[in-house]
Amino acid sequence: MTDSAGERARLRRYPELPVWVVEEHQEVLPFIYRAIGSKHLPDSNISFVHFDSHPDLLIPVNMPADTVFDKETLFGELSIENWIMPAVYAGHFSHVIWLHPTWAQQIREGKHHFLVGKDTSTTTIRVTSTDHYFLSDGLYVTEDQLENQKPVQLDVIMVKPYTLGNSQEEGDAVSSAKKPKLAREDAGHMASANCGSHSEGSEKDTAAQRRLQTDLEPSCSYSPESQECPAVVGTGDIPDILKKGDAFVLDIDLDFFSVKNPFKEMFTQEEYKILQELYQFKKPGTNLTEEDLVDCVDTRIHQLEDLEATFADLCDGDDEETVQKWASNPGMDALVPLVQSLKKRMDVPDYEMVHQAGLTCDYSELPHHVSTEQEIECLIQSVCYLLKNLPKPTLVTIARSSLDEYCPPEQVDTIQEKVLDVLRSLYGTLDLHLVYSAESSPS
Repeated sequence: MTDSAGERARLRRYPELPVWVVEEHQEVLPFIYRAIGSKHLPDSNISFVHFDSHPDLLIPVNMPADTVFDKETLFGELSIENWIMPAVYAGHFSHVIWLHPTWAQQIREGKHHFLVGKDTSTTTIRVTSTDHYFLSDGLYVTEDQLENQKPVQLDVIMVKPYTLGNSQEEGDAVSSAKKPKLAREDAGHMASANCGSHSEGSEKDTAAQRRLQTDLEPSCSYSPESQECPAVVGTGDIPDILKKGDAFVLDIDLDFFSVKNPFKEMFTQEEYKILQELYQFKKPGTNLTEEDLVDCVDTRIHQLEDLEATFADLCDGDDEETVQKWASNPGMDALVPLVQSLKKRMDVPDYEMVHQAGLTCDYSELPHHVSTEQEIECLIQSVCYLLKNLPKPTLVTIARSSLDEYCPPEQVDTIQEKVLDVLRSLYGTLDLHLVYSAESSPS
């Protein structure tokens, strides 16, 4: 028996599947760490299955790498976009699977293998990935500049909503070879929209299954003629990978099903266009040398530092002289009409928020797709069938993301109940913790 297999055999098991529901996504990390501490999860080699409209794979830019070894300090440093990679550097996650809807394409599809480590020059966490997602945030360094290196595999996989009344050729979706091989089951037991049953489930769970079936069947019915599972993904490797792993955490952001870009409602179309111009990241060419990539990142870091300094100065005073001073810098002339427009609409513009919005305008916009009820139901069904073909997770974490309106507040409760119904139908009675609510279940 290998050390890894021995550790897996020694892990404790929860009597019921724990499900932690939080508001802001980084708030799930303490519950994952708690499971590591209680020996329900191993200390390392954890696979992390992440359904989300956003990767959440950035890194706190100025946080010392060693902060990850002081978990209470770490939790205070994290935010919604940068909470996963510190857990990779800490050695807990070795494999991240980002499953995203069709409207979210921030990272190139496919497998990514790279290193996460401590930058010897800044003592911060950095990566060797050359994907634009990391380059645009100034997070790339060369391998020889990293110490305490941790290899990570990142799989980026698109999940398509099951098409209404689906009977089209499978070529309209993805090829049979790319579907999870466990999905190519006998159509006889896959042909209903009931996403699974659990003989040990309570009466409530049975009712949840019936409700799920009722919700999904009219608009997203499965056609036995297609002989295919509605969970349409871009790879057949997920079930095999997770069977080989020590353990896996299932993580779901409810904005996977319906998402807003809240900044688009904070600014006018013209203001948002100016932000895109000011903060744009010019994608580098292909086949660049390490030196070219380092130069690209250095240029980007200086651009972001100048923009941060500009808006920090405007927080102290946005008189015409100050605005003109910053606008005289190369590429900054659009600052003048931006400030003029903001001051027309509000007495005291929140320039810190303007900068935060600008940071999301690099090489692509934040995803924005408010789903219809049918679209939500079809994505629910796709996720359901995909999970049915995976091993049971050790625990589930769910982020609502509604207070900051990434998940539309008017839809979040409905989506949450549908997701919980799926989990009950697959895994039976849940140990549910509504952390975001004053009526949270006891831990």
